[in-house]
Amino acid sequence: MANPANELTVAVLGPGGVGGLLAALLSRAGHRVICLSGEETAATLRTDGIRVRSTRFGDFTARVETATELREPVDACLVTVKHTALDPALRRVPAAAPGDGLLVPFLNGVEHPAALRARYRPDRVAPAVVRVESTRVAPGVIEHTSPFAEIDLTGTGVPRARLDALAGALGAAGPATRVQDDETATLWAKMSFLAPFALLTTRHGLPLGDVRARHRNELTALVEETAAISRACGGPSDPAQALARYDAFPPTMKSSMQRDAEAGRPLELDAIGGALLRAAERHGVPAPVTDRVVGELRLVHPFA
Repeated sequence: MANPANELTVAVLGPGGVGGLLAALLSRAGHRVICLSGEETAATLRTDGIRVRSTRFGDFTARVETATELREPVDACLVTVKHTALDPALRRVPAAAPGDGLLVPFLNGVEHPAALRARYRPDRVAPAVVRVESTRVAPGVIEHTSPFAEIDLTGTGVPRARLDALAGALGAAGPATRVQDDETATLWAKMSFLAPFALLTTRHGLPLGDVRARHRNELTALVEETAAISRACGGPSDPAQALARYDAFPPTMKSSMQRDAEAGRPLELDAIGGALLRAAERHGVPAPVTDRVVGELRLVHPFA
């Protein structure tokens, strides 16, 4: 159990695959956790808690508090919904509700920090990047299937002590957590890896192994375009390293966007592909392959 003197109060907006796992781990470590969700999910969590099945952290059940709206200050509010559900979900977190607490979005893409800073206290918005495979298989039931769970926490203008305190709590609860000084580099490092993977596995309806074998030239071109856009935006640029990472991943791996397409759910196409094209246009970086693939996906998934 955590030292009571170091106990945090953490709200989790959207207790799904990532949010549910983090909520359960933080609760097990002795922190007070408030899960923000619809009434049906809240009722399930109140009765059954969050049940986690994880080869990395074990199988356990964690008790959490629930609410449909944040009504008190917290040390941190973790935003773990997808972009496609972000606007309605944020109604559960009124602008003044977090008080002095951090607002920590675990969102794909690079545009959300500016939007959140326009709505919440700018020096308390602390974007995070998570590397994990974790799925909500039913309300309150989380399957964590990857042997890893890693978090990079950052935030331009956020007091370092606040970042360190949250990183310490998350790290002690389970996920390997680092504080990164450069917010732009942190977000673009994730975007540079995610965008080609998500766009091509979804466009072709194939797992990564088939994409890299049957569409290698397209993958290479997309990786190079993304790296050039990242470099123009102040992020990292190493297309060879990105391709090597793809080659090292299991051939059966699918992107979350591809899984959403298979399930008929809305896609984060604008947050990933759209944001990539907007950044390319701002900086005058040619991105013909990205433009074509995003356009094809919009035709196939008109409501993405």
